Amino acid sequence: MNWSSYIKSFQSYLKIERGLSKNTVANYTFDLERLCFYLEENGITVSPEKISEETIQQFVYSVSKEVNARSQARIISGLKSFFTYLIFEDVRLDSPMELIEAPRIGRKLPDTLSIEDIDRLIAAIDLSTLEGERNRAMLEVLYGCGLRVSEIVSLKISDLFFDEGFIKITGKGNKQRFVPMAAATIKYVQLYKSQIRTQVNIVKGHEDTLFLNRRGRQLTRAMVFTIIKDLAVKINLGKNISPHTLRHSFATHLLENGADLRSIQLMLGHESITTTEIYVHLDRKYLTQIVARFHPRKK
Repeated sequence: MNWSSYIKSFQSYLKIERGLSKNTVANYTFDLERLCFYLEENGITVSPEKISEETIQQFVYSVSKEVNARSQARIISGLKSFFTYLIFEDVRLDSPMELIEAPRIGRKLPDTLSIEDIDRLIAAIDLSTLEGERNRAMLEVLYGCGLRVSEIVSLKISDLFFDEGFIKITGKGNKQRFVPMAAATIKYVQLYKSQIRTQVNIVKGHEDTLFLNRRGRQLTRAMVFTIIKDLAVKINLGKNISPHTLRHSFATHLLENGADLRSIQLMLGHESITTTEIYVHLDRKYLTQIVARFHPRKK
């Protein structure tokens, strides 16, 4: 088998057996194709079964000149997964990645908005248009439920359980979770669904998609980014924000108001509590309150 055949079987493994998202699979594939291009460009003819640690190290060194440390770490992680898969399939006895270390990267604290900034952002939406009503409902769900951009664009009408006050989210790796939805958020979504969405000519296959573009299709991730960035410019926010900023703000505001990390973890869909713990670092006041409340020397 050649590189393309192994990459194709690796893609199937990632999708079916590991249940990774399309975006993750695409990133792993791109990094492997980048390795193949490097081999071809440098006249190196070698199969996945025979490629050596030295060749991989040369590739990683060349990539380090073009990308930042975070991207370099992702590439190394993807290559490690690929060669681990080849060992699992009895294609190789060892991995050429064993002694190759990824660069150390610090954990970047996420940007957040204040409650006032989020109110200003949503208030700046032009509600005189059909798209405006849609955008308000969409931003209310993004912030009110802490969703990823991929989760908001793929949200289905059949995922809405308004009587119970929940929505069903399909997150990374097709893992599902139920997230509470506040009454105000439900009100805006119902308004959009019953009065605005009904005026759109829906393309076949998108009948169950909640948020549609003007052509009756599912919104793209890029469109959601553009909507939020344009609103930030409109209110002179002075920050470079994205849909993920609203997700970070959701988690931070819950923590500031007394929610426990385990509950926030479940609502965000984090597999590990360690990922959620980053929000503790955003609020020193919260840490001070914890010490004042629970430390034996508090008096």
